[in-house]
Amino acid sequence: MTSDVRTTAEVVTDARDIARRCADAMWENDFASQGLGMEIVSVAPGTATLTMRVRKDMLNGLGTCHGGFMFALADSAFAFACNTHNQFTVAQHCSITYHAPPGEGVLLSATATEVHRAGRSGLYDIAVTGEDGKLYATFRGHSRTVPGTHLAD
Repeated sequence: MTSDVRTTAEVVTDARDIARRCADAMWENDFASQGLGMEIVSVAPGTATLTMRVRKDMLNGLGTCHGGFMFALADSAFAFACNTHNQFTVAQHCSITYHAPPGEGVLLSATATEVHRAGRSGLYDIAVTGEDGKLYATFRGHSRTVPGTHLAD
């Protein structure tokens, strides 16, 4: 006799697989993140970590990383995290606080974490840190689910 009941481990594995496949589908066409040298480190339901090394062409007139590049990294991590549930999800509102300016060569990591998701709205917190754990920026993103899915049924 077979059972239709799945174990928690099976559900979690499926959710992780769905999250990874959604990220792969998005990455294929994400020329902005690729062009900035970002890499996906990890993706799971409601979370994603991306990295980006600060290049010379990302420096501002003060010789530090232009805030727009840190915003782009945080926003990309946010996008990958909020699209892990096989629903098209877009940014509705984002804010960033800069804590320190990274210099050339610093490997930045942005880790997005789902704080709340219900209906068509989601809330995500993103920390942008350096290799040494230094906090460079914090970002909060509000998402909105729109029609469409990343994976075929």
